[in-house]
Amino acid sequence: MTKKIEAFIREEKLQEVKNALHEIGILGMNVFEVQGHGRGGGITLAGRSGTYKVDMLPRIQLNIVLSDHNVDKTIEVIQKCACTGNSGDGVIFIYPIEDVLRIRTGERGREALMYGAGDIDSKEKQEELAA
Repeated sequence: MTKKIEAFIREEKLQEVKNALHEIGILGMNVFEVQGHGRGGGITLAGRSGTYKVDMLPRIQLNIVLSDHNVDKTIEVIQKCACTGNSGDGVIFIYPIEDVLRIRTGERGREALMYGAGDIDSKEKQEELAA
């Protein structure tokens, strides 16, 4: 059916991730500036007046809804591009989506997710036909 990918990444990795997703045909996504922390609980900074803890770090949240068969390729691209190898690189959540409805056309399910030429599903069909 359909899945929602919710990825939290470093701000400086957004453009690289976005470009790589576009290359594989992910044309639709939502991007939010968020703050939070994970396992590390934030960072400790040292200044003239001593040390202090910053526990709410700026991150980018990407939301992408796509067909099941595109999930693995998409999360692979996000993980590869967002990884610095350091603590705080982010996390990816994958949720099931029960249904999708395009308001303007009334399309539901997979048809409502398709963007047309250049999207991940179109590219996949072209590769199948070429093989």
